[in-house]
Amino acid sequence: MAKLNFKYGAMNAGKSTILMQTAYNYEERNQKVLLVKPTIDTKGDNKVVSRLGIERNVDILLNKDESLLDKKYFDMLKNVDCILVDECQFLTIDQVDDLLKITKLLDIPVICYGLRSDFRSEGFEGSMRLLTVADELEEMPTICECGKKARFNARIVNNEYTLTGNSIEIDNNAKIEYKSLCGKCYETKVKKLSLKKN
Repeated sequence: MAKLNFKYGAMNAGKSTILMQTAYNYEERNQKVLLVKPTIDTKGDNKVVSRLGIERNVDILLNKDESLLDKKYFDMLKNVDCILVDECQFLTIDQVDDLLKITKLLDIPVICYGLRSDFRSEGFEGSMRLLTVADELEEMPTICECGKKARFNARIVNNEYTLTGNSIEIDNNAKIEYKSLCGKCYETKVKKLSLKKN
């Protein structure tokens, strides 16, 4: 039976790059891949874009009120060997549940790539549902600037760490950057916390 997989990691863990490598591996074996991403991710418009400079067209840009089980997409699932979802943290609970149905009732494997949590270390809706229902979970590692394993995402606005603002800020006029940090750097640099032993 097909599985629903969730591969998650902090910013810059190479999720989109691995997604495109996975698509290539399937196609190299003459298998058909369907690439999906939520429309809220406007980076690259209708493409998945990697920091390494590689990109790939998306087959379906999915709106928040749409489902892959809708009639306009359902026919596209025929003869598909695998569905790959980029930026899956932006999916709704219902959309994740539909992916689960696709794996179990249509026997099509689905591999989702995305962030687990936002810059406030709060879980995204799609990610939290995937952590609950996915058959397989895999953390994709990346490193903090201090060299330790990074699991947190920090937002930097005008060169300052911030914990304010909307969870999703893609087309904002302010200069927004994101950085992956280890737990210690996140607590000390972003939350500005410190504890001392007596």
